[in-house]
Amino acid sequence: MAERQAAQVPSNIVRRSFAIATWLGWKIESNWTDPFLFAVYSVIKPLAGAAIIVVMYSVVASGNFDTPYFAFLYFGNAFYQYVSSVITGVSWSIVDDREHYRTLKYLYVAPIRFQYYLLGRGVARILAGTFAVIITIAGGVLFLHVPLNFAQVDWLLFSVSFVLGIVVLIYMGLVLAGVTLMLAHHSDVVGDAVASAMFLFSGAIFPLSYLPAFIRPIGYALPVTYWLELLRRSIIGSSVESFSSFGSLTNLELLSILLGFTLLFGLFSNAIFRACERRAKEKGLIDQITNY
Repeated sequence: MAERQAAQVPSNIVRRSFAIATWLGWKIESNWTDPFLFAVYSVIKPLAGAAIIVVMYSVVASGNFDTPYFAFLYFGNAFYQYVSSVITGVSWSIVDDREHYRTLKYLYVAPIRFQYYLLGRGVARILAGTFAVIITIAGGVLFLHVPLNFAQVDWLLFSVSFVLGIVVLIYMGLVLAGVTLMLAHHSDVVGDAVASAMFLFSGAIFPLSYLPAFIRPIGYALPVTYWLELLRRSIIGSSVESFSSFGSLTNLELLSILLGFTLLFGLFSNAIFRACERRAKEKGLIDQITNY
């Protein structure tokens, strides 16, 4: 039934839903203040986040920033900003439209495809996240001498890994959006809670081998873990393998695992969202105001 309904949706509605949602998401992200203050905020926020990690590392490592491990940590933290931006951006759209603007019920009667609307809102956060990642990496290269040689970057591996990772993050955000639809209270913390938990378990700032053995399988079950590993390998090169938890796996094997996760979430995320959406409608949660 779901496949027949999807097939009946005109392509122009899909394109319109996605394009308008992307534009709307960017407006919401950027129009809360004047352009100059927004630009300053966009620069200071990622640098402040990176500074926290740098200060913690400097205390532990006695200020030694020349080790390969610092590059491992810094790039992992930089690219992890996409995780919180994308999965939180997609799921937060439910809270934004239902609780803040109280327009969710109108979106359901509008001539749009709601899943593509959510994906468009997620793309707006990807744009903002990209700026934050660039600022973070530029700050590390300029002021902390984080090694980054563009001539030595494996751009093919980086491009393929990056796209697969962003796609699977969007699918994960769609699942969380479905869960958010069903929650009557404190639904605003779902995306942040999941992103914060994965920061610990995905090897963003330290290898999985540093975790207790009984919780390492959580990290191995997360697609973000393999995504960060591939991005580091494409940028840093072979030196990352000395800290890696996947030294026995080749780049192709890691790509295959990440591709498998992407296909898995692609197959089931829409079905999970629709099941949650149907349940939320049955319980009358589409237009229920709970937090504001």
